[in-house]
Amino acid sequence: MQMLAKAVMYGSVLVAVIAAVAPDVFAYFPLVLVLLGLVLGFMKPMEDVSARVAFYVLAAMLPGIADNLDVVPVIGAYANGFLDQLAVFIAGVAIANLFTVLAKGLRDA
Repeated sequence: MQMLAKAVMYGSVLVAVIAAVAPDVFAYFPLVLVLLGLVLGFMKPMEDVSARVAFYVLAAMLPGIADNLDVVPVIGAYANGFLDQLAVFIAGVAIANLFTVLAKGLRDA
C-alpha cells in the first residue's frame, strides 16, 4: 500500500509537469489529476485536523499565488502551470479527505 501511494504521488507530479509543458497534448489532464488525488486521499486519509485544513487552504490559494510567477521570464509560465496542475491534485486529496471524515462522522453518530 505504501509503494502504491508513492507511485500515485510520483505519477501526479509527472502528469502535472507534462500538463504544464504541453497542455494541448491531452485534454483531460485535470481529470487525471483529480482522480489521482482522490485515490491518494482515500488510500492515506489524514487524521490530523490541521493537515486537512492546510490542504483545503492550499488547494484554494495555490493557483492565486502561482499566478505571480508569470512575471518571471521564460520559466515563469511553466512554473505557474505546474503549480496550477498540482493544486488540482491537492484538491482531489482534500475532497477525498473531506468525504472520509464525513463518512467517519456519520458512522460514529
